[in-house]
Amino acid sequence: MRSRVARSTAWQSAPCRWRLPHEEQGARFHRERDRRRLLVMGRALVSAGLLVMLVLGVVASRVQQVRLSYRLDGLRTLKAEMEESRSRLRVEIDTLRSLARIESKARAELGMAPPAANQVQLAREFGPGGTGLSMATTLTASTREPARATPDLVSR
Repeated sequence: MRSRVARSTAWQSAPCRWRLPHEEQGARFHRERDRRRLLVMGRALVSAGLLVMLVLGVVASRVQQVRLSYRLDGLRTLKAEMEESRSRLRVEIDTLRSLARIESKARAELGMAPPAANQVQLAREFGPGGTGLSMATTLTASTREPARATPDLVSR
C-alpha cells in the first residue's frame, strides 16, 4: 500500500516537460467567454431547433394524411354498402308495388274477384263531355255557400 502512495506522490512531484507550472494551470482554466463563439452556437442551436420543428411538421402532416386515407377508405366502403342496400330496397319496393302481386294477394287472402260487366257503372260526373253535377259547382274554397246546381243540368 505504501508503494502505491509513494508512486502517486512521486508522479505528482516529478517535474515533467509537458506539464505547466502551477500558476499557468490556474490561468488556463480561467477563460473569458468569446461572444462570437456564443453567437455561432446560439444560431446553430436555433437552426437545429427549426430543422427539428420542420421535420416534426412533415411527419405530423404525413400521419394526418394516413389517418385521412383510412377514414376515406372507410367512408367509401360505407358508401358501397349503402348503395347496395338502396338497390335491394328499390327491388323490394318494386316487388311490393307490383300489380300482379297485389291482385294475387287480393284473390288469395281477401277472396276478391274481378267485377262482372253488370257491376261496373260510370257516374255522370266522370262521363265524356263533363256535363255532370260536379261541373255546376265552383272549385274554389270560400266562406260563402256553394252554388246550387240548376234543375236543367240535373235532368240531363
